[in-house]
Amino acid sequence: MSDDEKPVLLTIRDLCIEGYADETWLEIVKDVSLDLRRGEVLGLIGESGAGKSTIGLAAMGFTRDGCRISGGTITFDGIDLRAAPVTERRALRGKRIAYVAQSAAASFNPAHKLIDQYSEGPLIHHVMGRKEAENDAVELYRRMRLPNPEEIGFRYPHQVSGGQLQRAMTAMAMACRPDLIIFDEPTTALDVTTQIEVLAAIRDIVEQFDTAAIYITHDLAVVAQMADKIKVLLRGEEVEEADTRTMLADPKQDYTKTLWAVRSLQRDEQPPAGAGETPVVSVRDVTAAYGDVPVLYEVSFDIHARRTVAVVGESGSGKSTAARVITGLLPPLSGEVQFNGETLPADYRRRSKDQLRQAQMIYQMADTALNPKQRIREIVGRPVEFYLGLRGKALEARIRELLHLIELEPDDFIDRLPSELSGGQKQRIGIARALAAEPQFIICDEVTSALDQLVAEGILRLLDRLQSEFKLAYMFITHDLATVRAIADEVVVMKEGRIIEKGGKTEMFTPPHDPYTELLLSSVPEMDPDWLDHLLAERAAGRAGAGVKSADA
Repeated sequence: MSDDEKPVLLTIRDLCIEGYADETWLEIVKDVSLDLRRGEVLGLIGESGAGKSTIGLAAMGFTRDGCRISGGTITFDGIDLRAAPVTERRALRGKRIAYVAQSAAASFNPAHKLIDQYSEGPLIHHVMGRKEAENDAVELYRRMRLPNPEEIGFRYPHQVSGGQLQRAMTAMAMACRPDLIIFDEPTTALDVTTQIEVLAAIRDIVEQFDTAAIYITHDLAVVAQMADKIKVLLRGEEVEEADTRTMLADPKQDYTKTLWAVRSLQRDEQPPAGAGETPVVSVRDVTAAYGDVPVLYEVSFDIHARRTVAVVGESGSGKSTAARVITGLLPPLSGEVQFNGETLPADYRRRSKDQLRQAQMIYQMADTALNPKQRIREIVGRPVEFYLGLRGKALEARIRELLHLIELEPDDFIDRLPSELSGGQKQRIGIARALAAEPQFIICDEVTSALDQLVAEGILRLLDRLQSEFKLAYMFITHDLATVRAIADEVVVMKEGRIIEKGGKTEMFTPPHDPYTELLLSSVPEMDPDWLDHLLAERAAGRAGAGVKSADA
């Protein structure tokens, strides 16, 4: 049966959704329609606030708190989801319609093991028994390329990396073999080599079980590999829709063309530091462990003022662990961290307030990094008050100055809660909070991975401007090599706790490469719908076999 002959599973007509703000209802999705057949994948793309996730949730007959469906119809396999009783809609969710959220860390219950949370859906919906569900979990963990699939399910969410948690959630959504899966940025937290395996696994399961999917993403190269057709959204309205090849080759609307050309940021590599210039941060022969498990082996690198060192590698390579050592959260077994030539105490609790002030972090997931009960005034103001001792009018003035620095209008944002901000705005608040301490050094931990490309480019330009203005040193932890090309001066490649290669950006992107670096570079998706198929075929044929073995080790 051809794709066009397959039955339509989901039909949405003239969907309107409103959100409540400032004591009034505002339209946030306007007259959107779509048809989705069994086994078909629809890609939803657009910048932050376009309504992608809102439409994805509406496909389940669900809206977030503060939102309501005000018009249109949603029909799933003949069931009117707007008219269906709540009990019927709940019975569908998890069994016939599944959802893979963007933030795995915020989606798992921290008090329960992964395999217990996997088994919950099949047990509640009477799809399989406990033992069968556990065996099924192991099989899907293996297909999701999780390490030790027989054992990892018996860990708690905090005991696995962010990328591993995201894959565990994707497996959990597939537990009942649903007819429709909503993938909301499912590979955002994954490094490029792991992303390839997860994308391939998702495609395999969609094809094997004839599952329909809505794939929400800001990564155009990813949607090119996954979607049969693409719908472009802007501020809750449809811009255009076409099959993937047509959309990539010949977008009709100016806005779509802007999305296609967005990766224009390419910062020139800054000149190297002078021979006698003292690094702001120097990591010297650091070896570290979590308990009895070694995680870093004799790691060394320097970060100078006005320069950005990008630390790249797969999930579990030691990138974030190196940051924990620098900040004193994980004292090393051997080696040391120096700041402006002076050795820092290994444990942050023994560092002075000024030493703590000088090194700040911007986190990957602004959703979980900002206290949802505090207003922006308090989030940004607390480090100003703690480190600089400002009070009253001086504190108020400094908060407003910081909001101006991150290009947010103080009168509009100072008294908002995080829930009233877009993803990009939340990340800007995270930047303001880091700047509030007036540091010399900032660790940027995957700060753009959860953002759409237009917003991410704005964040990178902001960070670049702030670095020049305040002579900041950045450690940029990322798995996105396009971001590395855009902002880095130097690159450190890590694998299994060791540094494989390091050097200037131009040098690192010029062949020949270490085989592992070559694997990373070859795994960056391209805007070609056939790219993933070609890559998998090459690796299956053994032409990239050495690299694949290295990644799986």
